[in-house]
Amino acid sequence: MFQNNDSSFMDQIQKKTNVKPDELMKLANSVSNTNLQDETAVRELIAQVAKLAGKPVSKEKEDQIVKAITNNEMPMDFASLAKMFNKK
Repeated sequence: MFQNNDSSFMDQIQKKTNVKPDELMKLANSVSNTNLQDETAVRELIAQVAKLAGKPVSKEKEDQIVKAITNNEMPMDFASLAKMFNKK
């Protein structure tokens, strides 16, 4: 399924996150099949990611993420994403 470099990359992700490559692929597939304009679907996706990561997401943070995604305002660079998730 993965080429050598891809496998190494996935191994590194698994070591850092304790998330298995198969679970990441399932998540990627569910993201690609999710209507990101549907608030309910986005909330389900957020719950799935939180569960997979083992990190709770507050209602306030979930609302912020849903609003950003459904309004197509989600930043696409890591620095902006990190800043968004680290806001109090």
